[in-house]
Amino acid sequence: MPDVVTAYGDVVGRQVAAVVEANAAAVRAAAEVVVEVARAGRVLHAAGAGHSLAGVLEMFFRAGGLPFVNPLWHPDVLPLNGAARSTEAERRPGLGTQVARDAGLRAGDGVVVFSTSGVNPYPVEIAAAGQEAGARVVAVTSRAASAAAPPRDGRRLADLADVVLDTCVPPGDVVWPPDEPRSAPLSTLANALCWNLTLVAALEIAPDLPTWRSANTTAPAEHNARLREQYRAVIPPI
Repeated sequence: MPDVVTAYGDVVGRQVAAVVEANAAAVRAAAEVVVEVARAGRVLHAAGAGHSLAGVLEMFFRAGGLPFVNPLWHPDVLPLNGAARSTEAERRPGLGTQVARDAGLRAGDGVVVFSTSGVNPYPVEIAAAGQEAGARVVAVTSRAASAAAPPRDGRRLADLADVVLDTCVPPGDVVWPPDEPRSAPLSTLANALCWNLTLVAALEIAPDLPTWRSANTTAPAEHNARLREQYRAVIPPI
């Protein structure tokens, strides 16, 4: 068993290294989008469907995260509300457009869209709506997985983004066992890594960016309360 654990750890380590290497320039560009949004007093929207919603949660109201992040989602795309329904919903034309319209995307906003395949209507429509509104769009996707997937919308997420962060996830997501992969998906880890790389780069550009503090550390209540008061008008979910 230890040999298996070590071997899988090596797979993860290589994945992390690949993501860092592949996105050296893109991370800087994504960080510049974040800083532009912050300095303009605008909103950074985060979207994803199915398990890509984990990326949205990583961005929203998270210890160390940014308070001007607005989660875009619909109950139908959450697997906890029905796994099969969530798969159907992200393939349903019009739902992403509706969610984006309800969010009121505007010029000066940023939109971060997580989708490993980047081919289903839901993430593609949100990215397209952001583009049409004049917002800056950042795609967190796998170029390899996207190239291998059927383009259900006729467009791919990466083609609609100002910046593409490549998760380097293989088609099908899974990586274990190596000779016939059927388990151990990498996309959630890679999505979180892409976003945290962006945060690190953004704080290097603008060290004064506001961030949430963990509620389970000493005396964060006053700090977080100030941020909630400052941003609640533009970020209703907080």
